[in-house]
Amino acid sequence: MLDRLSFPQPWLSAILFTTWQFLNNGLSGASVVMGLLLAWLIPQITAGFWPERPVFARPWRVPAYLARLVKDIIVASFSVARLILSPRQPRPVFVCYPLQLEHPLAITILASTISLTPGTVSADVSEDRKTLLVHTLDAGSEQEVIDAIHERYEKPLMEMFQ
Repeated sequence: MLDRLSFPQPWLSAILFTTWQFLNNGLSGASVVMGLLLAWLIPQITAGFWPERPVFARPWRVPAYLARLVKDIIVASFSVARLILSPRQPRPVFVCYPLQLEHPLAITILASTISLTPGTVSADVSEDRKTLLVHTLDAGSEQEVIDAIHERYEKPLMEMFQ
């Protein structure tokens, strides 16, 4: 009985509750009650659509990963702007990145991270989830791109998930 009253996706519930409070532009008794009801009800209704919960082996590494991502987005934004404004032609390349990650959520986070960083886009994941196709706007070599993705993003994700 208590299992049905629990929050099956606590992070989603927290996000839903917080979003509801921002949409209501303040705290009131009614908005808190409605926010809690929605934060409980929506995950209950959508529970069948969610895959198994991701198991973070080291969740305390998530803030450092997010900080690195924000820094890389800012640095890459300036690099892309400099490249576009310079007379030098970019050297675009498609790279087949060999994945070491196995968890579907970790692969999704890696692909999203690559796409969020200006100048790179993850274009496809192979059906066997062993290769990620990445397009870069400007790269010296394929190995340089592979090494950078592995060291900056995949290795920390592997530490978080395994």
